[in-house]
Amino acid sequence: MIAKLFIDTNIMMDLLGERIPHYDAAAKIATLADKGKVKIIVAAFSYPTIYYLLSKFENPEKVKEKLRKFKIISEISDLDEIVIEKGLASSFIDFEDALQYHCALKADCDILITRNAKDFKGASIPVMSCEEFLYSLKNK
Repeated sequence: MIAKLFIDTNIMMDLLGERIPHYDAAAKIATLADKGKVKIIVAAFSYPTIYYLLSKFENPEKVKEKLRKFKIISEISDLDEIVIEKGLASSFIDFEDALQYHCALKADCDILITRNAKDFKGASIPVMSCEEFLYSLKNK
């Protein structure tokens, strides 16, 4: 069975913004998705967030092209009324993290990939960094 990885906005930003030192591990996961070895899912609201942040430093058309290419290797978990209600009712300190988490659950993801695992305490699915996930593949 192919693992369904939910990619938090910070990981998407690491990849598309080529942020060092986090880019390499994020790129390895993207390559796994491109080869069909994993599925990556992101929250719908990550797209405008990434566009807004990257377009401050890059040409907006170039940013759109990056998002188009990323869309080819990823799936989108919608932000809907149910996810918002669950996020509002959750015990998460950060509302955006709550929405990320509930988008991951809605998409039946196996693992949530983030650089901020501490923000997802009490999650019912494993929470890992890119590096931790890649290391787990080596030990299978």
